[in-house]
Amino acid sequence: MNSAWRGCEHVRVRVEPVTVEGVVTYVVGQVLARDDARPVRLLVDGHPSTRPEDLADALVEPLRAAGRPVARVRVRDFLRARSLRLERGRRDADALLEEWIDVDGLNREVLRSVVTRGRWLPSLRDPDTGRSTRAGYEDAPPGTVVVLDGSLALGRGLDVDLVVHLALRPATETRNTPLDDAWTLAAYGRYRREVQPERRADVVVRVDHPDRPALVLPG
Repeated sequence: MNSAWRGCEHVRVRVEPVTVEGVVTYVVGQVLARDDARPVRLLVDGHPSTRPEDLADALVEPLRAAGRPVARVRVRDFLRARSLRLERGRRDADALLEEWIDVDGLNREVLRSVVTRGRWLPSLRDPDTGRSTRAGYEDAPPGTVVVLDGSLALGRGLDVDLVVHLALRPATETRNTPLDDAWTLAAYGRYRREVQPERRADVVVRVDHPDRPALVLPG
């Protein structure tokens, strides 16, 4: 059992080593514990080196096997237009944190739409060209689980019900960041300080050693 400071509170937690499959099973259980007649909007958040998309992909089939329709969505397909997100330059860390995600578009076309209109849009813009993907809407039957992955996505106003954060120590984060992307570290530092994703997430998984993840659970 470990103690940890979260915000101003001294929170006692226990860190439980698990397998990658154990993480998937735990997260699926968190989803299935909710009302199966209502959509569940799940975000998997983490530094790019934690590959949040891999965990998100791994959740799809177990959820479907449990009878839940799945809408698999990527934050990178809902970035703002290049002219807007790169207005302050290609390597502005504050813009990366504050301006890149099209929060309104993602809420409107996916996260709120599955609840109010029973449909969702798989993608909005190509992240490389910034052009519309011209994707068509897909139906969201009752109980649909939106599985969304991204980075720096907490604290932005996304309408999600359940958040999984893949946590790294700052030293690991720095080591895992390619030299060409070193400018992004300032954004992730601000994210830790201001958003405190380990405190805000519903499920925290430590992945400094990706083959040996650990769940952070209440003590």
